[in-house]
Amino acid sequence: MSEAITDSQHQVRPALLAKRTSRRWVITAFITTAIVVLPVLSVLYLALFPEDNVWPHLIDTTLPRYLSTTLLLMLGVSAITLVIGLSTAWAVTMCEFPGRRFFEWAMLLPFAVPAYVIAYVYTSLLDYAGPVQTTMRDWFGWRNAGDYWFPEIRTLEGATLMIGLVLYPYVYLLARAAFMDQSPSLFAVSRSLGHSAISTFFRVVLPIARPAVAVGLSLVLMETLNDFGTVDFFAVQTLTAGLFDTWMGLGSLGGAAQIATVMLAFVVILVTLERYSRRKQQQFSARDNRDPIQRFKLSPGRQILCIVVCATPVVLGFLVPAMTLGHYAWEYFDQSWNSSFIRNTLNSLFLSATAALTTLFIGITLAYSRRLHDTHGMRVMMRLSSLGYAMPGAVLAVGVIIPLAGFDNWLDSVLRSSFGFSSGLLLSGSAFALVFAYTVRFLAVSAGSVESALQKITPSMDMASRSLGHTPGQTLVHVHLPMLRGTLLTAALVVFVDVMKELPATLILRPFNFETLATYVYQFASDEQLARSALPALVIVLAGIIPIILMSRSIARTRSIG
Repeated sequence: MSEAITDSQHQVRPALLAKRTSRRWVITAFITTAIVVLPVLSVLYLALFPEDNVWPHLIDTTLPRYLSTTLLLMLGVSAITLVIGLSTAWAVTMCEFPGRRFFEWAMLLPFAVPAYVIAYVYTSLLDYAGPVQTTMRDWFGWRNAGDYWFPEIRTLEGATLMIGLVLYPYVYLLARAAFMDQSPSLFAVSRSLGHSAISTFFRVVLPIARPAVAVGLSLVLMETLNDFGTVDFFAVQTLTAGLFDTWMGLGSLGGAAQIATVMLAFVVILVTLERYSRRKQQQFSARDNRDPIQRFKLSPGRQILCIVVCATPVVLGFLVPAMTLGHYAWEYFDQSWNSSFIRNTLNSLFLSATAALTTLFIGITLAYSRRLHDTHGMRVMMRLSSLGYAMPGAVLAVGVIIPLAGFDNWLDSVLRSSFGFSSGLLLSGSAFALVFAYTVRFLAVSAGSVESALQKITPSMDMASRSLGHTPGQTLVHVHLPMLRGTLLTAALVVFVDVMKELPATLILRPFNFETLATYVYQFASDEQLARSALPALVIVLAGIIPIILMSRSIARTRSIG
């Protein structure tokens, strides 16, 4: 009898141990989510209870201008990205023309160029002293600007075009994926009813692809709202520029938090509209990915049109900026390659690598916790942890500096009163603040990637590992992580490149006398020294090509089309 009880106890103990270990994952996920959500709560708290309430002053003076300019910028960028993204996605997916396979991946190249970099490049090319206008004056004998008309690049329209040229790949990528997933029979039926290719696009293809296009457009608008380098360089007064002016110019953190709250409201409206647009739509895959798409055979004239449509954004959004930066980097290499460039490059590499590893570790923790406990509460925590990706960098910086500065001030006062020395800005004045902000902002990239990859692993793998006596942690290390190596590498690289390009949060949170490649480029460009900023800008662009190659290979592996 005693032996039976002992055997029963031996069987119960591993089950209790596994249950306790599983709960630890949930507790860890809860604490992590609370920390990630902290910047959002900090912004809302300071906006509602500011030390200096400048809200009435903002409403009476600058806020209406910030709002109207931001709306106009977002509308303009939406129009540009929709036109370019949809037309090019339709062309490379459904039309047969020379160079189609090249443009399938080349359309993504402008992704590698930050909007502020392309703004600096085109300003140097198109300004009065730039090579374009100088050549025109030499050719036509004009003496000064009064002898001719030339469009001004540093305007709202110029900023709209610059941002649109580098953000259209969001729409292109998701629209193309939606087009490729549609059944070829839909096109055949439409053509048999006498509809042309254009009519088929508007009547059949686009309505089905609308949810994917809406997601792409919402990402475009969030990135537009996040942009600071372009609007600041072009003196366009958007909400992001207003946040910087209120904080840095007026010295009002409370006013900056209030503007940040308005920007958060924009994000909430965008996400709500995107989900509302597809609330009643439910779609199922209508074809096997092995079935080839029967592309339209075009006349020579329409083939040339497709080439022009696809080549124009690639040339303007990538080729011209890359060639210009390469020329300046080569010509001024001796001046650019110095100790400052090397130090700032190492700073960027350190921050990017640290943030990539941190987001990957936290993303694995959250995704695996949900796998162990796939409850409504865990799903809510996953969504909350991804909230930072929708937050503009400037808003996130405000939310990060509030709790960190509060902790630093509290610790400093305790140490002064108890031990007679000051700790200084331990967190808010160090690289920790930057890594924290990057982690919150880009956690959705790693967590989402790991979560989707884990869902493809059958639960029987977990059961087999647990039956062999492995804990959830051992199962993760010995079973899941080896199977996720490709996904983990891709997620880490994407976060790495995103951190290298991030400008608004870095400008606000970087420690004193600490620069990254992004702020280094911004500093020289603000001083009208584009040639000196070319080499670091080119490094950022080259690093941005890495995720483009990965995305292109991923699409090629998952969809085989004729």
